[in-house]
Amino acid sequence: MSHVGVPRGTARKRRSLALLTTGVLTLPVLAGCTSDDSGTTAAAAPQDIAVAARNLVAAGGTATWAIDAVPTTLNAFQADADGATTRITGALLPTLFPLDAQGRPQLDADYLKSAKVVEREPRQVVLYRLNQRAVWSDGRAIEAADFVAQWRALNGEDSAYWTARNAGYDRIEKIERGADGQEVRVTFAKPYADWRSLFSPLYPKEVTGTPGAFNDGARTTLKATAGPFRLRGVDPKAGEVTLERDPRWWGRPAKLDTLVFRAVKLQDRTQALTEGKIDVADIDATAAQRIVQAGRDKGGNGQPLAQGPGSGTGPAAALRSWAEAHGSDETAAAAAQAAREKNRAAAQAYAAEQGKLRAFVVRKSLGPAYTQLALNGESEPLADDRVRRAVARALNRQELADTVLKPLGLPAAPLGSHVALAGQPAYKDNSGALGGHDTDEARALLADAGWTREGAVKKPDGTKAGSEAGKKGAKDKDAAGKDDKAATPEKQGKPDDNKPVTGTDTDTDGGSKPDDNKPDDSKPDDSKPGDNKPGDSNGSRNAPQVLAPASAAAVHGAALLRQAGRLAWTGTAEDAAAKVAGQDKQPDGATGAYAPMGTAAPAQAPDARRGPLGKNGKTLTLRFVLPSGPGSEPLRAVGARISAMLDSIGIGTSITKVADDNYFKDHIASGDYDLALYSWPATAYPATDDRPIFAKPVPATDGSLTVEQNYTRVGTDHIDQLFDQAAAELDEGAARDLMKQADARIWAAAGSIPLYQRPQLVATNRKLANVGAFGFGSPHYQDIGFKKPQSAGAPAGKKK
Repeated sequence: MSHVGVPRGTARKRRSLALLTTGVLTLPVLAGCTSDDSGTTAAAAPQDIAVAARNLVAAGGTATWAIDAVPTTLNAFQADADGATTRITGALLPTLFPLDAQGRPQLDADYLKSAKVVEREPRQVVLYRLNQRAVWSDGRAIEAADFVAQWRALNGEDSAYWTARNAGYDRIEKIERGADGQEVRVTFAKPYADWRSLFSPLYPKEVTGTPGAFNDGARTTLKATAGPFRLRGVDPKAGEVTLERDPRWWGRPAKLDTLVFRAVKLQDRTQALTEGKIDVADIDATAAQRIVQAGRDKGGNGQPLAQGPGSGTGPAAALRSWAEAHGSDETAAAAAQAAREKNRAAAQAYAAEQGKLRAFVVRKSLGPAYTQLALNGESEPLADDRVRRAVARALNRQELADTVLKPLGLPAAPLGSHVALAGQPAYKDNSGALGGHDTDEARALLADAGWTREGAVKKPDGTKAGSEAGKKGAKDKDAAGKDDKAATPEKQGKPDDNKPVTGTDTDTDGGSKPDDNKPDDSKPDDSKPGDNKPGDSNGSRNAPQVLAPASAAAVHGAALLRQAGRLAWTGTAEDAAAKVAGQDKQPDGATGAYAPMGTAAPAQAPDARRGPLGKNGKTLTLRFVLPSGPGSEPLRAVGARISAMLDSIGIGTSITKVADDNYFKDHIASGDYDLALYSWPATAYPATDDRPIFAKPVPATDGSLTVEQNYTRVGTDHIDQLFDQAAAELDEGAARDLMKQADARIWAAAGSIPLYQRPQLVATNRKLANVGAFGFGSPHYQDIGFKKPQSAGAPAGKKK
């Protein structure tokens, strides 16, 4: 899949599927440094949609847009609705507050003249003033009855409606007709800050009025629509959903006659583009590279293409091939001629495809989703918040962001928030509540949690702790380990770019530093992010230890540093070791690189701090679950880099590859993992949409945990309270401040570590306007169309 889900502000439904595909986690190949990322501020990327004024867009024509699959339902509020459902209904149904390029909800004047809170006491009242021209495709006016029917279907009081979770509707007390037919008055039983999220999309009462119509009546058809397009038909066999211009639409008329959504798998989209089957498609980096290369390299003057079959054949190899094909050995010559003909045919086919790909352009932006490393707080090692924080502090998030975003020319900064993305008003980098990349602090946290190099050594049976025999055995093991280390060159923390790291167990003991980063609020946190029992509010560990360490923490850190020095074989201070290692090293060179050619490299002294960490003879190894599908190579590459970073502080990783179809359901949702990578879509309403993602798990009656969508199983009472307060706060500034405080607490709990905002790559027909990489923004379907041909003698337009 290239795009599972859309900005969450467009549909208030429970997200049972997180974003996890090659389109979500794409390592770019078009065209890292190490730093402390605790203070980094992420930058937004603009939309890239080939903007053109409507008078420059021709009326008529058909555009075909690739989707992953024909949706099983057109009801966006059902559990099996997906990104294709939302994409299609966006052109058919009212969205009262679509998102702009900065991810902010904006009133749509085609449907509303106004919408505002008119009363706060004793109850919050929102008054909607409808556009008097707004009608359904059957000619009936949009009215209060449509709002009432949708509220009753989604408020959870009638279990006959098969609905996904929809927070907000359960807070409504009543809906009434206002002073006239164009007014709708909504009274809330409890204050609701995210009221703009409701009634989008808005369905006609014929769809939401009865459970039967709601459950089954909107799967492959809609009884009425109210958008620039109307539904012509759904053809599951052909894999197509066809929309046509709605003559009853009262707004700016759609430029296109028809808009077709065609099911094309991600790996088949390059071929579909060359065959002219699609005009718009989310693509992966490989397809993007081919399109960019096609525009650059035209293979003119009889010259071969710079890429593709035969492009790597040099003059010597070409001459040798010719000689073999015309040699005296008839058998060898025939084989060489057949191989040359096969390569020639492949090169011609590739060149023909490249020629067709020149009709397309790659639009790029930062997508409305972020990639995170999830740490399962229910697994034994990660139930300890010190281990989770150590994992987080070992990550060089800047390096990961550089790897993914820099080659694309997109802003490459690690994301600093769980509740907003760069460019949104609520965005603030709160990662300082946990702390930035610091391997020494990570090692100190692990040592404090009892994970040491000595703990990885299993003591002989019958040996008492502290006995002379035990001490002698440990000393013998140390000596043997030293010999082994000297015989084998040690592995560096940076991964080999050409070989994925599958996980090793090495140890690095180091010192700790006091962490001065604090969250926005100074109120003591009574929650327990490190509690081994997520459903229990009582526990022995507390978040303030990482948020606001007392002076005693600095003393403790110094003790850990001294302890790490005693554990080292050489006793050499880290700074001194670094100074020695840097001697005779030229800029961009390596130690010892300037000896005469052929001189053997000197034997390296063993690194005192490397080796497996353990406790009671059990090594610290985390199960890192990643998908195994043919399009998941980039995701596995990111996982390999993370594995190497953890290896550098002594945490081993066992990478388990599982089928893409089972990855989320059977592993992430069920909690069968220690570490995992997946993405969440962005939202304009974090108090509503992010609440179930970070809600503290609670025990169910059968003894299991109810986790909602908090698949890390890490949460606190205080985080829940901040979300609840923000959802009820009608002052937008105060609500944003509450969300920033919640985000700082989420960082401190270290269950989810945001890495980067995902890139968005879209291939579009060069002739199409007002379509491409929308980022946060909602498409204006009525403005999409083919550019008018330029008149003779007109100056060439600026290349998009």
